[in-house]
Amino acid sequence: MKNKGLKTTIGVLAILLVTVIFVNSSNTGETGNVVQQEQVVQRVQVSLDDDSVKGDSNAPVTIVEFSDYECPYCERFYSQTLKLIEEKYIDTGKVKFVYRDFPLSSHQNAQKAAEAAECSGDQGMYYEMHDKLFEMGVSGGVDSYKQYASQIGLNTNEFNDCLDSGRNYDEVQKDLRDGSAAGVRGTPAFFINGIFLSGAQPFGAFEQLIEQELNS
Repeated sequence: MKNKGLKTTIGVLAILLVTVIFVNSSNTGETGNVVQQEQVVQRVQVSLDDDSVKGDSNAPVTIVEFSDYECPYCERFYSQTLKLIEEKYIDTGKVKFVYRDFPLSSHQNAQKAAEAAECSGDQGMYYEMHDKLFEMGVSGGVDSYKQYASQIGLNTNEFNDCLDSGRNYDEVQKDLRDGSAAGVRGTPAFFINGIFLSGAQPFGAFEQLIEQELNS
Protein backbone atom coordinates (compact mmCIF):
# COMPACT_ATOMS: atom_id res chain seq x y z
CA MET A 1 0.00 0.00 0.00
CA LYS A 2 2.83 2.34 0.80
CA ASN A 3 4.50 1.63 -2.55
CA LYS A 4 1.22 2.26 -4.34
CA GLY A 5 0.78 5.61 -2.56
CA LEU A 6 4.36 6.58 -3.32
CA LYS A 7 3.89 5.80 -6.98
CA THR A 8 0.73 7.91 -7.08
CA THR A 9 2.51 10.87 -5.46
CA ILE A 10 5.41 10.63 -7.91
CA GLY A 11 2.94 10.46 -10.81
CA VAL A 12 1.14 13.62 -9.69
CA LEU A 13 4.42 15.48 -9.26
CA ALA A 14 5.53 14.43 -12.73
CA ILE A 15 2.32 15.77 -14.28
CA LEU A 16 2.72 19.07 -12.43
CA LEU A 17 6.33 19.36 -13.60
CA VAL A 18 5.36 18.77 -17.23
CA THR A 19 2.59 21.36 -16.91
CA VAL A 20 4.99 23.99 -15.53
CA ILE A 21 7.48 23.33 -18.35
CA PHE A 22 4.70 23.61 -20.98
CA VAL A 23 3.39 26.92 -19.59
CA ASN A 24 6.84 28.46 -19.39
CA SER A 25 7.74 27.35 -22.89
CA SER A 26 4.57 29.02 -24.20
CA ASN A 27 5.75 32.45 -23.03
CA THR A 28 8.13 34.47 -25.17
CA GLY A 29 9.99 36.23 -22.35
CA GLU A 30 11.36 35.41 -18.96
CA THR A 31 8.54 37.31 -17.30
CA GLY A 32 5.89 35.46 -19.29
CA ASN A 33 4.83 38.57 -21.26
CA VAL A 34 4.00 38.03 -24.93
CA VAL A 35 6.18 40.12 -27.23
CA GLN A 36 4.11 41.91 -29.86
CA GLN A 37 5.77 42.34 -33.26
CA GLU A 38 5.33 45.55 -35.20
CA GLN A 39 3.48 45.20 -38.48
CA VAL A 40 5.81 45.77 -41.42
CA VAL A 41 4.28 47.80 -44.23
CA GLN A 42 5.22 46.39 -47.62
CA ARG A 43 6.08 49.06 -50.19
CA VAL A 44 6.72 48.67 -53.87
CA GLN A 45 9.04 50.97 -55.78
CA VAL A 46 6.91 52.20 -58.68
CA SER A 47 8.36 54.45 -61.35
CA LEU A 48 6.40 57.55 -62.33
CA ASP A 49 8.08 57.40 -65.73
CA ASP A 50 7.46 60.74 -67.43
CA ASP A 51 3.69 60.52 -67.10
CA SER A 52 1.51 63.54 -66.41
CA VAL A 53 1.07 64.59 -62.79
CA LYS A 54 -2.16 65.96 -61.35
CA GLY A 55 -1.48 68.19 -58.35
CA ASP A 56 1.62 69.59 -56.66
CA SER A 57 4.72 67.71 -57.81
CA ASN A 58 6.19 68.21 -54.30
CA ALA A 59 3.18 66.75 -52.45
CA PRO A 60 4.16 64.35 -49.63
CA VAL A 61 1.88 61.56 -50.85
CA THR A 62 1.94 60.05 -54.33
CA ILE A 63 -0.86 57.94 -55.77
CA VAL A 64 -0.01 55.96 -58.89
CA GLU A 65 -2.97 54.38 -60.64
CA PHE A 66 -2.62 51.65 -63.26
CA SER A 67 -5.84 51.74 -65.21
CA ASP A 68 -7.76 50.92 -68.38
CA TYR A 69 -10.14 53.36 -70.07
CA GLU A 70 -12.49 50.53 -71.03
CA CYS A 71 -12.64 48.98 -67.55
CA PRO A 72 -15.99 49.57 -65.78
CA TYR A 73 -14.36 49.41 -62.34
CA CYS A 74 -11.87 52.09 -63.41
CA GLU A 75 -14.75 54.28 -64.52
CA ARG A 76 -16.39 53.70 -61.14
CA PHE A 77 -13.26 54.89 -59.35
CA TYR A 78 -13.15 57.95 -61.59
CA SER A 79 -16.80 58.89 -61.11
CA GLN A 80 -17.23 58.00 -57.43
CA THR A 81 -13.85 58.40 -55.73
CA LEU A 82 -11.29 60.42 -57.65
CA LYS A 83 -13.26 63.67 -57.35
CA LEU A 84 -13.33 63.29 -53.56
CA ILE A 85 -9.58 62.66 -53.45
CA GLU A 86 -9.06 65.75 -55.60
CA GLU A 87 -11.13 67.98 -53.36
CA LYS A 88 -9.60 66.88 -50.06
CA TYR A 89 -6.03 66.05 -50.98
CA ILE A 90 -4.92 66.92 -54.52
CA ASP A 91 -6.29 70.46 -54.65
CA THR A 92 -4.86 71.16 -51.18
CA GLY A 93 -1.32 70.13 -52.15
CA LYS A 94 -1.18 66.98 -50.02
CA VAL A 95 -1.34 64.40 -52.82
CA LYS A 96 -0.06 64.16 -56.36
CA PHE A 97 -1.77 61.72 -58.70
CA VAL A 98 -0.21 59.90 -61.64
CA TYR A 99 -2.25 57.85 -64.11
CA ARG A 100 -0.40 55.04 -65.87
CA ASP A 101 -1.84 52.88 -68.62
CA PHE A 102 -2.66 49.21 -68.17
CA PRO A 103 -4.83 48.31 -71.20
CA LEU A 104 -6.20 44.80 -70.83
CA SER A 105 -5.95 42.60 -73.90
CA SER A 106 -9.65 41.72 -73.60
CA HIS A 107 -10.63 45.37 -74.18
CA GLN A 108 -10.34 46.16 -77.87
CA ASN A 109 -10.54 49.95 -77.50
CA ALA A 110 -8.30 50.35 -74.45
CA GLN A 111 -4.93 50.59 -76.20
CA LYS A 112 -5.99 53.32 -78.63
CA ALA A 113 -7.83 55.18 -75.88
CA ALA A 114 -4.60 55.23 -73.87
CA GLU A 115 -2.71 56.46 -76.94
CA ALA A 116 -5.32 59.23 -77.38
CA ALA A 117 -4.65 60.44 -73.83
CA GLU A 118 -0.90 60.35 -74.46
CA CYS A 119 -1.31 62.31 -77.71
CA SER A 120 -3.32 64.89 -75.77
CA GLY A 121 -0.55 64.99 -73.20
CA ASP A 122 1.87 65.90 -75.98
CA GLN A 123 -0.15 69.12 -76.26
CA GLY A 124 -0.28 69.62 -72.49
CA MET A 125 -3.87 68.42 -72.05
CA TYR A 126 -3.50 64.87 -70.77
CA TYR A 127 -6.08 64.98 -67.99
CA GLU A 128 -8.62 66.81 -70.14
CA MET A 129 -8.66 63.78 -72.45
CA HIS A 130 -8.42 61.38 -69.49
CA ASP A 131 -11.62 62.88 -68.07
CA LYS A 132 -13.37 62.91 -71.44
CA LEU A 133 -12.63 59.24 -72.09
CA PHE A 134 -14.12 58.18 -68.78
CA GLU A 135 -17.11 60.50 -69.01
CA MET A 136 -18.04 59.83 -72.65
CA GLY A 137 -16.80 56.27 -73.04
CA VAL A 138 -14.54 54.55 -75.54
CA SER A 139 -16.97 52.36 -77.48
CA GLY A 140 -16.78 54.65 -80.52
CA GLY A 141 -13.08 53.99 -80.96
CA VAL A 142 -10.68 56.25 -82.83
CA ASP A 143 -13.38 58.35 -84.48
CA SER A 144 -14.77 59.27 -81.06
CA TYR A 145 -11.34 60.16 -79.69
CA LYS A 146 -10.82 62.56 -82.58
CA GLN A 147 -14.13 64.22 -81.76
CA TYR A 148 -13.10 64.51 -78.11
CA ALA A 149 -9.85 66.17 -79.21
CA SER A 150 -11.81 68.85 -81.03
CA GLN A 151 -14.16 69.35 -78.09
CA ILE A 152 -11.37 69.96 -75.58
CA GLY A 153 -9.58 72.39 -77.89
CA LEU A 154 -6.60 70.42 -79.17
CA ASN A 155 -4.85 71.03 -82.47
CA THR A 156 -6.79 68.30 -84.26
CA ASN A 157 -4.40 67.87 -87.17
CA GLU A 158 -1.53 67.25 -84.80
CA PHE A 159 -3.66 64.98 -82.62
CA ASN A 160 -4.96 62.94 -85.56
CA ASP A 161 -1.46 62.44 -86.96
CA CYS A 162 -0.25 61.30 -83.55
CA LEU A 163 -3.10 58.87 -83.04
CA ASP A 164 -3.10 57.44 -86.57
CA SER A 165 0.66 56.93 -86.59
CA GLY A 166 0.70 54.99 -83.32
CA ARG A 167 3.42 57.29 -82.06
CA ASN A 168 2.60 56.59 -78.42
CA TYR A 169 2.03 52.85 -78.73
CA ASP A 170 5.38 52.05 -77.09
CA GLU A 171 4.75 54.56 -74.30
CA VAL A 172 1.50 52.80 -73.38
CA GLN A 173 3.13 49.38 -73.54
CA LYS A 174 5.95 50.56 -71.28
CA ASP A 175 3.36 51.49 -68.65
CA LEU A 176 1.86 48.04 -69.02
CA ARG A 177 5.22 46.35 -68.49
CA ASP A 178 6.04 48.53 -65.48
CA GLY A 179 2.66 47.70 -63.94
CA SER A 180 3.19 43.98 -64.48
CA ALA A 181 6.65 44.21 -62.91
CA ALA A 182 5.11 45.92 -59.87
CA GLY A 183 2.63 43.07 -59.44
CA VAL A 184 -0.45 44.53 -61.14
CA ARG A 185 -2.75 41.81 -62.45
CA GLY A 186 -5.99 43.71 -62.92
CA THR A 187 -7.44 47.20 -62.99
CA PRO A 188 -7.67 49.56 -61.31
CA ALA A 189 -4.58 49.10 -59.16
CA PHE A 190 -3.09 51.79 -56.92
CA PHE A 191 0.16 52.43 -55.11
CA ILE A 192 -0.08 55.03 -52.33
CA ASN A 193 3.51 55.92 -51.47
CA GLY A 194 4.24 52.40 -52.68
CA ILE A 195 1.52 50.68 -50.62
CA PHE A 196 -0.62 48.51 -52.89
CA LEU A 197 -4.39 48.94 -52.99
CA SER A 198 -6.39 46.86 -55.45
CA GLY A 199 -9.76 47.54 -57.07
CA ALA A 200 -12.33 50.32 -57.10
CA GLN A 201 -12.18 50.88 -53.35
CA PRO A 202 -14.42 53.47 -51.66
CA PHE A 203 -13.04 56.86 -50.70
CA GLY A 204 -12.62 55.77 -47.08
CA ALA A 205 -10.00 53.17 -48.02
CA PHE A 206 -7.89 55.83 -49.74
CA GLU A 207 -8.49 58.36 -46.96
CA GLN A 208 -7.21 55.93 -44.33
CA LEU A 209 -3.95 55.24 -46.18
CA ILE A 210 -3.41 58.87 -47.14
CA GLU A 211 -3.90 60.07 -43.56
CA GLN A 212 -1.58 57.33 -42.34
CA GLU A 213 1.12 58.57 -44.70
CA LEU A 214 0.56 62.23 -43.86
CA ASN A 215 0.88 61.52 -40.14
CA SER A 216 3.78 59.09 -40.27
